[in-house]
Amino acid sequence: MNRIPIILDGDPGHDDAMAWTLANASDELEILAVTSCCGNQTIEKTTYNTMRICTLLGLHVPTAKGRPRPLVSAPIIAPTVHGESGLDGPKLPEPDFELVPMTAIELMEKVIRESDEPVTLVPTGPLTNVAGLLLAHPELKSKIRQISLMGGGVQYGNWTPAAEFNILVDPEAAEIVFSSGIPIIMAGLDVTEKAMIFPEDFERIRAVGNPVAKVVAEWLEFFYQFHRSMGYEGAPVHDAVAVAALIHPEIMEMKDLYVEVETEGDFCKGATVADFRGVLGKAPNAKVIMGIDRKAFADLLVEAVKHYGEAEK
Repeated sequence: MNRIPIILDGDPGHDDAMAWTLANASDELEILAVTSCCGNQTIEKTTYNTMRICTLLGLHVPTAKGRPRPLVSAPIIAPTVHGESGLDGPKLPEPDFELVPMTAIELMEKVIRESDEPVTLVPTGPLTNVAGLLLAHPELKSKIRQISLMGGGVQYGNWTPAAEFNILVDPEAAEIVFSSGIPIIMAGLDVTEKAMIFPEDFERIRAVGNPVAKVVAEWLEFFYQFHRSMGYEGAPVHDAVAVAALIHPEIMEMKDLYVEVETEGDFCKGATVADFRGVLGKAPNAKVIMGIDRKAFADLLVEAVKHYGEAEK
């Protein structure tokens, strides 16, 4: 079976960490590189978290630090959701490797150019690095198979009534990505708010018993604390949907839509606006995920942590 070559790009973040745990456990994906971006926390913190996650997972591929801020806007961080470290909760190992001596964009360019097959990008944070790559190297578009991203929401937002966090942090970058012509799978709030992991699922994961399973269960518990305060019955593991869409699209409902990004405005900056009725007469530029089999999604995470070994005695 040919594995799908991918680059992981994110701002971890509990749900980024779980997305990468799922990706690294899959026999269908080949992770070529990992890059950090600013978003949930500063670039220094998200890069440190990136290295600690990769060390925990035994994911030793070229890893690079991303841009320190969005293309145009001032940074926005989310300590109320992910804590002051950007990944509060269980203790993680210190990094056991060094970053490559190049920027995230330089690493992406090198990996994509050298790959024998088109590469899929999986950004689960703001799209700053991906947009920077497309601006610097438009000639590489044909070597990017698709972009499976977590971001946006065609019905509502979460950081503002209209905008989801990842898109709001860098709407100019998102506009570049959505207008790039590269096939996009969009895992927005329309589906990720349904990708709920319940407390009983936390225990199923913990019961696997290996060190990664225990950490993932504790990530879920920390992430749930914030969401429970807002009335959620579980933890919506947003970013993992962008990975699951590549390996198990059959558990999802997708709709081909034309999506634009609002980069200005007092009320709608960062909104992802979908043309449901085709009034613009433009061809769809994204497969927007609208639904998911929640139980099958939870089962994926349970099976993923089994990849990391037997239960500790």
